[in-house]
Amino acid sequence: MSDIMNFLGDVVAGELDIYVITFTLVVTMVVLLFLSFPMVVPLAVAALVGLVHFSQIDTGVIIQQIVTGISPNALIAVPMFILAADIMARGHTANNLLGLIESYFGHRRGGLPITACLSCTLFGSVSGSTQATVVSVGQIMRPKLLAAGYKDSFVMALIINASDIAFLIPPSIGLILYGTLANTSVGELFIAGIGPGIVLAVLFSVYCYVYSLLQGDTIALVERKTGAERIAALKRALLPLGFPALIVGGIYSGAVTPTEAASFSVLYALVVECVIYRELKLNDVLNAALSTGLITAVVFILVGMGQAFSWYISFEQIPQGLLEPLDLEGASDAYILAIIALSFFVGCMFVDSLVVLVILTPIFVPIVDSSGLDPVLVGVMVTLQMAIGSATPPFGCDIFTAIAIFNKPYMEVIKGTFPFFVILFVMSALLIFFPGIALMLRDLASL
Repeated sequence: MSDIMNFLGDVVAGELDIYVITFTLVVTMVVLLFLSFPMVVPLAVAALVGLVHFSQIDTGVIIQQIVTGISPNALIAVPMFILAADIMARGHTANNLLGLIESYFGHRRGGLPITACLSCTLFGSVSGSTQATVVSVGQIMRPKLLAAGYKDSFVMALIINASDIAFLIPPSIGLILYGTLANTSVGELFIAGIGPGIVLAVLFSVYCYVYSLLQGDTIALVERKTGAERIAALKRALLPLGFPALIVGGIYSGAVTPTEAASFSVLYALVVECVIYRELKLNDVLNAALSTGLITAVVFILVGMGQAFSWYISFEQIPQGLLEPLDLEGASDAYILAIIALSFFVGCMFVDSLVVLVILTPIFVPIVDSSGLDPVLVGVMVTLQMAIGSATPPFGCDIFTAIAIFNKPYMEVIKGTFPFFVILFVMSALLIFFPGIALMLRDLASL
């Protein structure tokens, strides 16, 4: 008891010790989160408490670090890709991609959930946004799956988790931010994310097939499409399918930078949806721009404040002290990757994945550099954990998106997520022990 009182006395007195500082910062953030403050407030207050109470440093450094955090030119690509995703989500793109997949797979056993899974993958390659994918694909596929006899818990879990493949398939906001923070090629990250994204889509599809077999005759099959209908569906999907090819090819070939590719993506989306499909009007585009502005403001505030908080804990050398018992220096690549994966996964379960990315990436970058690990592989692993965290209780953002869209209670939405969590865990293990899943395409493209 006396030890606890002495420890709390050190907290009150502001004694410099990494465990005292860490305890103070964590308690401050947890209390504010439970009081329902948005995530930026706990980050700001914790950094201020640390600066004033422990370090007596001018608090103006927080403003400097916020500006530093949002200054990299590569971040300009983020609002551009968000705007392009919003424009396509409001138009015909999701319908056309879904129609293509359904025409080839819909009539088979497990065809509808496989259609939903592959549609999420393809739409993710267009939007780069998990939440846009939940909205666009979920609103179309959920009624079809329910009408075919699938349980709602399975349907919602499938849509939530399959949408997270958008984190891996370029253009991914998570990969862009990681590349900026870790000074890693965004083009290489884009290429490396394709392999794991495809493998994950295949694993989900296999589970959908097995689940459909177990349900037996309670599942209705969709009528088989004719050859002419399939060709027509392919023609309608050609323009959306050309989008990721042009973006990834342009960046990796060196023809355009990620920022230029992001700008081009907006132009491409406008031409496809407003000129060719003629689906969107000027008011729709203005609403998409307004929505993008709001989302971008939230993202950049989190990134800036995350940078300030990350700078403070690095200044106090807290990460080095907490990681020292793990003995990462000289450890095997698999061990380091497992620690990184576990750290990001646990963080993303409780805090917004972008905040976790901004805080933890600077901590692990020196370890990755000294160990000789490929930073591209680490970036893909980190992004996969962000995807898992976005769909994992208690605070996965895609769970709350599904709650809002499907108007279902929290426990019902998360009821069927466990099998998908197991698949995502297996995917993480595969990346650790078979890094070629991510690096093979990158290496081939470099030849």
